[in-house]
Amino acid sequence: MGEETPSLPPQLREQLLRFQQLQRTLEVVVSQKTQLELEFSEIERALSELEKMDDETAVYKSVGSLLVRSGRQKVMDELKDRKDIVNTRVTVLARQEESTRKKLMELQKRVQAQLKRAE
Repeated sequence: MGEETPSLPPQLREQLLRFQQLQRTLEVVVSQKTQLELEFSEIERALSELEKMDDETAVYKSVGSLLVRSGRQKVMDELKDRKDIVNTRVTVLARQEESTRKKLMELQKRVQAQLKRAE
């Protein structure tokens, strides 16, 4: 935008600022969703490995900067709970991403139409 912004009508400037805000929001949502999808995959891999073990196998979990011995089933239950939470959060972020993308497209069309009228 730079030096051209002051010559634009106030309504168009507001819409351009809103467009930039939506773009930043979309970037944050996509980033969070990607991180959670990676965590989901890691949880699934961990559960897969735990399912291959018997109950007598020593299992350790990370607690802060420590590894603590824990029961296989307890770790599996905790991972399943976390997996459900992560999955729900990914679903919410996916909806938010879709909604933000739609808003961005609509706003982009409005801004482009106004810019054509301003020419």
